[in-house]
Amino acid sequence: MFESSTIENLVTSLRAEIARLTPGDRLPSSRDLVRRHTASPVTVARAVAVLAAEGAVVTRPGSGTFVAARSSRPFGSPPDTSWQAVALADRSIDAHTVTDLLRPPPADAITMAGGYLHRSLQPAKALGDALARAARRPDAWDRAPTAGLETLRALFARFTGGDMDSDDVLITSGGQDGLSVAFRAIAAPGSPILVESPTYQGALAAARAAGLRPVPVPSDDAGIRPDLLADAFASSGAQLLYLQPTFHNPSGAVLSEPRRQQVLDIARAAGAFILEDDNARLLGHGGTVPRPLAADDRDGTVVYLTSLTKPASPSLRIGALVARGPVMSRLRAIRLVDDFFISRPLQEAAIELLSTPAWDRHLRALSAALRERCATLAAGLARHTPDWTVSRIPAGGFHLWVRLPANSVQQVTDAARSQGVAVSPGNGYFAAEPPAAYVRVGFAAAADLAQLTEGARLLGEAARNILAH
Repeated sequence: MFESSTIENLVTSLRAEIARLTPGDRLPSSRDLVRRHTASPVTVARAVAVLAAEGAVVTRPGSGTFVAARSSRPFGSPPDTSWQAVALADRSIDAHTVTDLLRPPPADAITMAGGYLHRSLQPAKALGDALARAARRPDAWDRAPTAGLETLRALFARFTGGDMDSDDVLITSGGQDGLSVAFRAIAAPGSPILVESPTYQGALAAARAAGLRPVPVPSDDAGIRPDLLADAFASSGAQLLYLQPTFHNPSGAVLSEPRRQQVLDIARAAGAFILEDDNARLLGHGGTVPRPLAADDRDGTVVYLTSLTKPASPSLRIGALVARGPVMSRLRAIRLVDDFFISRPLQEAAIELLSTPAWDRHLRALSAALRERCATLAAGLARHTPDWTVSRIPAGGFHLWVRLPANSVQQVTDAARSQGVAVSPGNGYFAAEPPAAYVRVGFAAAADLAQLTEGARLLGEAARNILAH
């Protein structure tokens, strides 16, 4: 404590002396400073180091310590990074939308905006056991192959269906990483990319960060509209369609059986790829889940993306891209340039998790819990926000897509936060102007059914407060 105070006093004294000197002037030697200030050599050395770190002096070994060039800003003023606005090239990175997805709610708020499971729904014990077993493997900390561990790739190949094998799989660091890798591998910067309207806003952000131009294609209760899709391919010249055919985020829609083959045929005719984002396949509420589009594609039209993050834990950043043909070489090249390979301990833990009966038990329990939560929230909204329209009761996923009676999205989300409820504004889910006002209201991140019921009540209060003003 005493030494720190002595150093601070010496620094203050030397600053005053430096202020009277001219840049380039030599400061007294360390020996002179020791004698003049009755300080130890260590104290003098540390004080000079502090001044050098501030940019007040420059030390030249063998020559001494000299007054540095004056800064145009007074000592202690905040950093000025305005020069970066000129140095940074123009680039369409919309981090705001992703920040909204990950922004924590206010303290003690009910979370209905999150895209991950509440801790009580995660398979915590199974995850811990899997990680512990993985850590005991003698090669757990060895370098992993660029494409991922062969056993894990084989598991994802079987999950995809069809005649895929491990050579068709690339392990990714979750779904968002898979989106970024795929967009950069498949489409050149400046290219158009077709997306459903609405669509996952994290995908829009990743596409724009890759230099792509999202072009919206309207969808309805049966998924993307094939008639408009064909027109969009023809008019835009796009060679990539980003699609969520199963438990679409945010709407919850499932691409109908008749349209599935139509969409494949349209993409093939256009000579285009489909990036099938199937992140919600394991989030069904108990009904039949259709096969992935990739399972019925033999010609490499579909690049398939899946992840363990949603059904397990936000920190299990393990996903997979499944593709065949030259596009897989492109995907692997991007993976190699980005970060060489995915953490081996996490891959080993994923193998352990997927290979135990506990995983199947978790998925069954999760299905029942999500179904109950969905029904509870839908009933609560019907009771407390009768003017809001729930687009559909989804058969899977985490969210209800809700249309508001007026274009008051920001008012509603702000009023909800003031009442202690976090919901997601819908504008960010559209690649162009929204056709109406929507909010996405989630039922997986809240603590329990009581919170969902209370959250619906508070949303009703927020809606009434807006009308009252």
